[in-house]
Amino acid sequence: MHPTIEQIASEHDELRRWRRDLHAHPELGFEETRTARLVAERLESFGLEVHRGVGRTGVVGVLRNGSSPRAIGLRADMDALPIEEANDFEHRSRHPGRMHACGHDGHTTMLLGAARHLARTRDFDGTVHFIFQPAEEGLGGAQAMIDDGLLERFPCEAIFGMHNRPSLEVGRFAVRAGPMMAGGAFFDVEIDGVGTHGARPEAGVDPVMVAVHIAAAAQTIVSRNVAPVQTAVLSITRIHAGDAYNVIPQQARLAGTARAFSRETMERIERRLREVVEGVARAMGARARLDFRIPFAPTINDADEAEFAASVCAELVGAGNVERDPPLIMASEDFSAMLERVPGCYLNIGNGGADGSCEVHNPSYDFDDRALPYGVAFFVRAVERRLSAR
Repeated sequence: MHPTIEQIASEHDELRRWRRDLHAHPELGFEETRTARLVAERLESFGLEVHRGVGRTGVVGVLRNGSSPRAIGLRADMDALPIEEANDFEHRSRHPGRMHACGHDGHTTMLLGAARHLARTRDFDGTVHFIFQPAEEGLGGAQAMIDDGLLERFPCEAIFGMHNRPSLEVGRFAVRAGPMMAGGAFFDVEIDGVGTHGARPEAGVDPVMVAVHIAAAAQTIVSRNVAPVQTAVLSITRIHAGDAYNVIPQQARLAGTARAFSRETMERIERRLREVVEGVARAMGARARLDFRIPFAPTINDADEAEFAASVCAELVGAGNVERDPPLIMASEDFSAMLERVPGCYLNIGNGGADGSCEVHNPSYDFDDRALPYGVAFFVRAVERRLSAR
């Protein structure tokens, strides 16, 4: 075992207590008041300069050592999900309808552990910005911190983050250069028809049928407008219309998501979807409006920073335990907003792989505490190597 992992593993019990306390007290995006307070208090106890309320509930800890002007950023997310937890262990969520079903409790703990270790050892020359981000789960927490001056107030030459991956065994990492995770869009379609009696459809304009035809036509957007060598998806996930058996309603609504690995592809999907929505509705005598929002840009790792991150992982766990070109991930991650402005890398850390483990966003999910020392060690060695004092 690498010496850094051994040092951190000696404090594993405390890290586990921190993580399980966070798991038991999940908070949704921009409501992370308890989590942010605990993070800030711990950072202050380590001797860091602490900035609260960055992007509403975000926290940034600053640790300086030596005289170098160089700086590095490390980021973890803090928010939970609106899911009712199905687990019955002692540290299960104490708040109905909310749980840490994505492992942000583990991510926060790993970054706190790295801050404590680096504050003690100070084996680097420069500045480290520890970025604890709110509201990653679709609410734009990264952009909120950026809009609040994050990268001007805490400039860094490179930035790193990580996410647990249940399908990857503990003690392993996955690092990919270039596109890694898809950009994500959410959309809503409102259709105005003419309501009438269900027995007299000729007297109205049926928005239900308009919705059905829009949903069907939308499925041709990717298959006939995106090159086959590219990857994209468009899914209709909600359809709602009417409340009675014998009434053709006045309105219908659709909603869904689109994913792609470039902004150009996402813009093409939006343009074609708008044409489909408006064109199909017009042809059927109705009116329709599209609201298309892109909360997540594609997550694209800088090639040099990905190579650096992979080398740090290989140093810690051996090259054979680092997957260097993992498959693309269709899920999205708003750390991408930071990567659009600062070169960096987002990597995966193993969180299971055993039979019976479940994916994130599942009511039976739990972060695997065995992964904590590996994540802390990555952050520590990334700083020590990038800001070498020797």
